[in-house]
Order: sequence, then structure tokens, then C-alpha cells
Amino acid sequence: MLKKNEACGAHALGRSEFIKICLEETHHVEQEFKQLWQRMGLSIEWDKCYSTISASTRAISQESFIELYNKGFIYRAYEPALYCTTCRTSVAQAELDDIEQDSFFNDIVFHDERGNDLIIGTTRPELLPSCVALVYNPADTRYQHLKGMNAIVPLFGHRVPIVEDESVDIDKGTGLVMCCTFGDKADIAWFKKFKLPYKQSIGFDGRWMADTGVLAGLTCHEARKKVLEELTKATLLLRQKPITHAVNVHERCKREIEYVALSQWFLKILPYKKELIALADSIAWYPSFMKARYTNWVENISWDWCLSRQRLYGIPFPVWHCASCGHVLLATPEMLPVDPQETLYKGTCTNCSSTDIKPDTDVMDTWNTSSLTPYLCYKYFNPAAISPFRDPRITSFIPMSMRPQAHDIIRTWAFYTITKVWMHHATVPWKEIVISGHVLGDAQQKLSKSQGGGKLTPEALLQQYPADVIRFWTASGNLGYDIAFSENQLKIGLKLVTKLWNAFRFTKEHIASASTEVPTPDALSSINQWLLHEVSVCFAEYKTHLDQNEFGLALHRIETFFWTSFCDTYIELVKHQLFQAQAYAPETVAATRWTLSTVGMRILQMYAPYVPYVTEAIYTIIYRASLGHASLHQTKFTEHQTLFVFADGVQRAQVVIAIVEQVRKLKTEKQLSLKVELARLEIVTDNIDAQYALREQEQLLKGVTQAREIVFVSSTFSTADMTERDGAWYAVVGL
Repeated sequence: MLKKNEACGAHALGRSEFIKICLEETHHVEQEFKQLWQRMGLSIEWDKCYSTISASTRAISQESFIELYNKGFIYRAYEPALYCTTCRTSVAQAELDDIEQDSFFNDIVFHDERGNDLIIGTTRPELLPSCVALVYNPADTRYQHLKGMNAIVPLFGHRVPIVEDESVDIDKGTGLVMCCTFGDKADIAWFKKFKLPYKQSIGFDGRWMADTGVLAGLTCHEARKKVLEELTKATLLLRQKPITHAVNVHERCKREIEYVALSQWFLKILPYKKELIALADSIAWYPSFMKARYTNWVENISWDWCLSRQRLYGIPFPVWHCASCGHVLLATPEMLPVDPQETLYKGTCTNCSSTDIKPDTDVMDTWNTSSLTPYLCYKYFNPAAISPFRDPRITSFIPMSMRPQAHDIIRTWAFYTITKVWMHHATVPWKEIVISGHVLGDAQQKLSKSQGGGKLTPEALLQQYPADVIRFWTASGNLGYDIAFSENQLKIGLKLVTKLWNAFRFTKEHIASASTEVPTPDALSSINQWLLHEVSVCFAEYKTHLDQNEFGLALHRIETFFWTSFCDTYIELVKHQLFQAQAYAPETVAATRWTLSTVGMRILQMYAPYVPYVTEAIYTIIYRASLGHASLHQTKFTEHQTLFVFADGVQRAQVVIAIVEQVRKLKTEKQLSLKVELARLEIVTDNIDAQYALREQEQLLKGVTQAREIVFVSSTFSTADMTERDGAWYAVVGL
């Protein structure tokens, strides 16, 4: 970690040296992540990793800035902007959260020029020194006589104009509103509309400035308390009404946002909202309803994207400014990456020939770099490319195939990437976007380091559970939705790992000599045909879910097949045949062993993305020698997921399964072991096809039901029953 004196002395170090220290620390953290991700079984191309602060990434980010500036998408302006006085940097609208906060609506006495009382209501009385106007709705008859007059600001005594604007809510408060620079977006709108002066009260450190009188040096809440005390002393605070209202806070520090004016870089968003919304239709959204979240966000954007951040650590703008005429001087591509604070501009101002050149001191918003992901990927796949923006081959690389991300950064990572790629190459960045949810802790907040993951960190969970179990749990949620942390779901995953191991430990001895040659349909019994048909249906639905990126639904489908069709039904049906092979035709036993081996491999393939370790271990023990692939994860679905369609066999097998289930139910009701022998099993049905299907599998039925004798009766069946006579059990079932 950075030593304390290094962090505090970062400015003294200089940005390049500070970045060097950060990169060294980043390298250590990368190794920790690599070990964790490998332990979790993530499939990563480790030779294709990049850092968002590396020299190459800095060059790409700076080149993007120059390209978009020259295209007219980026501009610089001295503008009111969202500012976090805790982090001491401007922020973008996408970095805001809303919280509900208790406050007071304060009725304060102003005076007009004639000394008459004017009552305004405000939640921010501490901004009185920044008051620059009073505003009322022109339709409000209470205040029409004030048009063109001035008001006197209480405590501070300066005069401000009284103006009218239709946006004032007549029914809110007193209907007379003070405009301060700046309390909210309405203040900014009025400031621009009426060309009002800028009176700054809040310093960049969050304390009230020297010219704010009794409030100087106080924080926001201290200033509010102080000004209310002073108003009360002067009998200018009429009343206070408690309220709860939404307040903008910075998503990083959760502290209230202020508005200050400073020179910053902006990317134009507002003129292109229509185009940016239309781009969403060119992308497949999974789940589809997440597109509405993107659209709603873009529709409600009210600011251009502020790219500037007042931090030391970050990517500098490749810009110098002429102190004489204000002209912007851009770095050339050959200079990138460059830090203007550490590189003198060579030459004079291209506009006025001045030599008084100053470096830009801000750094870029981190999303300004993250939004270039497709270009960063292209560069790392094509390191010899001079520029990802000017290389004509980029058009065959973008759109990329798929973007995986969480829903909370649709408004940032997704939106900004879509914006930047459209501005650079008039297309979308990817064909598909897959939106996941978060894991929620006890407080229903997402689990993350910033929120305090506690014992629920991946490292801590890996001390208790295998990686397969954790992967199973995380894959069990629905796409796009948050899931609560569930110890029970982890236990279910643990049961699955154990069940897979035990099921294949059973099959191992029976499929060791299985033939690799596909039996003919005639050699396959209806039970084998049923299983092959079922696994084909399972894979088709599993693949459909995966194609739609519904990983949880795909997992649920293979779960149903493995636990119910394969383990509970098929293995129980063929156990007797496998252990008492001499009682069956050799070709029937061979077909069963082949089916067991074939379907087992298909199960392993479908489970492999979810529980890679146990499936790999099973494959290594049972299949690797015969199939030849070094790893299960190198096999292909197309090699093993053959389509089998046996509609007639399925129908016949279902008759057999129905009889077996009835016998099991009867034994369970009598609290008998399923291994209890039946002296006779009477099967009642008047369906000729059903009788044929049952006679075809008579030996298997005897084995699985432990019946010494099976009798078929053609009749209308009413009630299943099981009785004991002379120490022997007799059962009657039917269809």
C-alpha cells in the first residue's frame, strides 16, 4: 500500500512519479486478483490484460479527446457544474445518487425597496450571501406589483432584482423564490436566462468564503445553523416547517453535492439525445427491459458530460492554454501520452504568437477512459496498429460481440461507451449487452468492498466452500435482478457437487467397457430411447437459454434433468440390469452401458460452465483416456450433444415409469423399503399399446419393483393397492 507520507505528498512528487507508485501497487493487486479469479475457475486470456492508467491506455484516451475535440463534440466553458467539496472535484450527473433527508422549509423576511415585507421559503438559508434575485410566476397576482423592483437581502443587505418566470410553482411555499448561485439547477437556469452576477459563497474546500461575513470558514451545516441563529435574533425567521426531500449526493463519498462555476471540459450530450436513444435499438439487451432503463436515463439527462476532474491521479488532458488570448493548444499524436504539467509546450501560441503558455491541470473522468473499452481491446489485439481511431480495420472489429456488466452502470459505462463509439465511428460498440444484478447483504445493499463485504468476500467464502459451490450459487439468480446472499443456496450447491461425484462413481464401473459405437434403434430399449430423447430436449432448451444469456435458466434446466430424469428415474430403472447383467440380453446391457456413458458425458458438458472443477475431475477419471481431449473444457458441444428423437420410445417408457412410480408410492405408504420383494405385481390396463410396452420391459420391471411375478390384466382399473398375505406382499397397480 502507499505509505501515508507518499499519499499526502503526491502533489510534491509530481503526477508521473505518483502514477509510477500507483502502477507498482496496481501490479501487486493484479496478482491477487489473478490468483482469486483462477481459483474461482474464471476463463481469462491473461496475456490480453491491460491497465486503465498504462502508457498505451493514456495515449488512446488522450487521442480520443483530440479526435472528438476536432470533430466539435468537446468544448471548454466556464460553467456552473456539479462539485463534490469532500472529494474536491467536479462530477458528472451519472455519478449522483439520491437520498431522502430530513430538513426544514424556512420562511424568511426580505424587504422591497419601500420597506415592505417579502416572505420567501427556502431549505438553504446559508446561501443568502449568494442570493442574486427573487423570482415569482407572472400569473401569481400576489407579486405582479413587484415587477421591475429590487429586494434587500436580509443580514447581508445587498440589492437584488425581482424577476418573473413561468417555472416558479405558485403553490409551493410562498410562491416567491430566491435565486442563489447556486443552490440547484433552477438557480443555474435563472442565472443564465436573466444574466445574473455570480456570487460564490462556497469554497472548493466546502467552507464558506471570506466575504460571507459571519459565515466565513464554516461548513455547510455549520453555516445553516449560524444563519438561522442570526435571522432569529433579527426576527427575520417567521416559521420552520419540517420536511423530507430528495438530496443529490456523490456516489463515492455519499456527501451532498454543490454547484460551483469553473472552467472545465464538456462532451456534448444534450444535442444528440435523440440519436443516442435510437442507438439502443441496434443492440440486443438481455434482459430486454433493461433497454428502458437506458432510454429513461438518456431522456432525463439535463447536463452535458463534464469530463474534467480536479484530481492528481488520472489521465491528463493533452492541452495547454495561451494565457494571453485563451487559445487551446493540443498535443500532437506523436507526443502521446503526455502530461502538460511536466512537458513544456514547444513554440508559441498559434493564434497570437504569445509565449505565455500554461498547462491544463485537470485530469479526465475515469469513465472517459473506460468508455473506450472497444478501442483498448482493439489495440491490445492489434499492438502494431498506429491508432485504433484511424486504422481502417477497426470497422471489422466494432461492433464487438457482447458487453457483460451490472445494471447500476448502465448510465455510465454502457451509456458513455455507446456515446463515444457513435461519435468516433457512427456505430454501436457491441451487438449484445448482458446486464447482471448484484448480491445483496443483510441490509439489502450490494456486497462490495466500498460497502464492507465482511465475511462475504470471495476469499472468505472460499475458506468455507469449494469454488464450484460459489459459482453454482452466483449462477442461480435471474439475469438483471439482484439476489440476496443465501447460505442455503450454497448448501444446495454443495449437495450438487456431492451428487455429481457419487452418481458418476456409480456409473464408472458400468461404462468402463462401454462401446463407442452407437447402437441401432432396435438395440436400444425404450428406457434408453427415452433418456436419449430427454437429454436432447434438455440440451436444446439449455442452449436456447444460453443463447439468450439466461445462465440461471440454463442451469435450472440441466438441474431438472440430472436430478429427476437421470438420477431419480433412469439410474434406478437400470440398476438391476447393470448388476444382474446375466438376466438380460447382452445387446440390451451393452446399449444401456453406452447410453449411460453418452448421457453422462453430455451432463458433464452442460454442467462444466457452472461447476468446472468437479466436472473436470470426473472427466479426467472416466472419459479423458477414451475421448482424447486433455480437458473437458476443450471438448465441443457439437461433438457430443447429438440430437436423438424417439417419440414412440418415450411414450412406451413413460408407461413403464408410471408403473414403477406407483409401486414405489405404495411401498412408501406402507413404510417399506423399496427393496422389499413382491410375491406378485398385478398390472391392470385395457390399453393394448401399454400392455405391449410393459411386456417389452417385463424383466426390467421385475428387477426395479422386486416382483417375482408380473400379471397383466385387461380391465378398467380403479384403485392401486398393496396387501400382505401369509408374510408375502402383493401389489395391484394400473393405468
